[in-house]
Amino acid sequence: MSRTYKATGINLKTQALGESDKIVTILTREFGLIRAVAPGSRKHNSSLGGRSGMFVVNELLIAKGRSLDRITQAQTLKTYPGLAKDLGKLAASQYLAEIVLCEALSEQPQEELYDLFNEHLHRLEAVSGANPSGVLAHLAHGVFHLLALAGLTPQVQICCLSQRPIKPNFTEPNWQVGFSIPAGGTVSLEARERLRREGQREMRAERQRSRGAEEQGEINDQFPVPHAPFPMPHAQTVVVHRQEIPVISCRLGAIGLALLQHLSQPEIIQIDGARDHDWVSVEQILRQYAQYQLGRPIRSATLIDSYFAANHDATV
Repeated sequence: MSRTYKATGINLKTQALGESDKIVTILTREFGLIRAVAPGSRKHNSSLGGRSGMFVVNELLIAKGRSLDRITQAQTLKTYPGLAKDLGKLAASQYLAEIVLCEALSEQPQEELYDLFNEHLHRLEAVSGANPSGVLAHLAHGVFHLLALAGLTPQVQICCLSQRPIKPNFTEPNWQVGFSIPAGGTVSLEARERLRREGQREMRAERQRSRGAEEQGEINDQFPVPHAPFPMPHAQTVVVHRQEIPVISCRLGAIGLALLQHLSQPEIIQIDGARDHDWVSVEQILRQYAQYQLGRPIRSATLIDSYFAANHDATV
């Protein structure tokens, strides 16, 4: 069996090793997620220095090792210099990379994930640096598509309770829809209120039945039934199963819901009246949902918050 193999991959994460090496985590088309040592890459004149940087796409020749493989050759195929020049784009790229690291498998081809990640990096790089909401929009678009590829798409077209389509109501200024992270998507507030009222009615009916049973028991104690020659059947316990009322994690207006629903499309669709805070709401929802599904926080999200807050203050 050959001790070397070739792979095409993009660098997702690096960490120092010893005095001059790096460990690079790479998403490859052919073998999924791999970790390999880039020997001497931290030296000033190393040929692997630039090639082991973040979001660099290389054609690699890798030698297998006992614990870690080693990169012996690397030829750069593509870089994204525009990402490093803008803090917002860089933070958004790292945000997407964290999700990819959670979703990617090792020792299995990951062509779709590889292509999708590169496509969204390309789109982020092309966003105008003077448009912070554009960075948020493309970030939300990328997060939604990555979740969809992993089979974790939030339910945004129909109500999680009634399973009926939900359409944003632009004619009512105060119209809102709920989003429940545990339930997995959008919840009609009207359907939730109906379920709550039905639950209250059932609880009142159960209390009445319970009081009736207690009163009947008191009567039986006062006037015991004569001993019967045959055993009396035991009373059956009635178990009532109620549909659980989902917790509403946040609420969205018509524009926010429209933006969320259009993220499944191949391209970002502009919605009339959409403002920066609408994209902030959508990104926050997807962030909380992704963290819940992946079971870990997205650390780069704090950089996104700082970037957007700074740009928002500068434009006010």
